[in-house]
Amino acid sequence: MATDTAGRFSPHMRGVTVTALASIMGIVAAVASSVVTAGAATAATDPKGVFVLGGAILVQFPVLQVVGIDMKDFSTKDYLYVAFMTFSLWFVCWGVLLSTNTTF
Repeated sequence: MATDTAGRFSPHMRGVTVTALASIMGIVAAVASSVVTAGAATAATDPKGVFVLGGAILVQFPVLQVVGIDMKDFSTKDYLYVAFMTFSLWFVCWGVLLSTNTTF
């Protein structure tokens, strides 16, 4: 139709972009949590690691806008998806880093 405007991303590319950014940010947050809690006696229980995760989740939404994702179309489900994907990758990667005593 003549009134429809083509978005910058197709629905498939929008989903791939959001998923890729959430996954990468989860891994980056895990490495950052490992760096931030490196000197702690019990790094796994240090709340600074969770603060890093929260920051990684919040910083994604402005980045998505800069990339060109239309944030007006985001529903609660989309926000929860980004948070869950970031948390999942952070949890697994930071768990591996803690288990192997990796330091940076």
